[in-house]
Amino acid sequence: MHSLREFTGGQHQFDVDAPSVRALLAALDARFPGFEEHVRTTMIVAVDGELHPDAWDMPLRPDSEVVFVPLIGGG
Repeated sequence: MHSLREFTGGQHQFDVDAPSVRALLAALDARFPGFEEHVRTTMIVAVDGELHPDAWDMPLRPDSEVVFVPLIGGG
């Protein structure tokens, strides 16, 4: 499994002007090809400290903090 830092060359924090999580992912994927697909298949999104399993259309404020958290398998 790849970490997101492998896509970003080690960079782990970004300022991106995006109105939604979907737009944020598109902007990051344009800079780092493969980023969006990796997030969609292996991560859950936290916005302002709250986990959101279906956050793709969630609106973002200019000061929102978005964190991508690896999914944990189990059973």
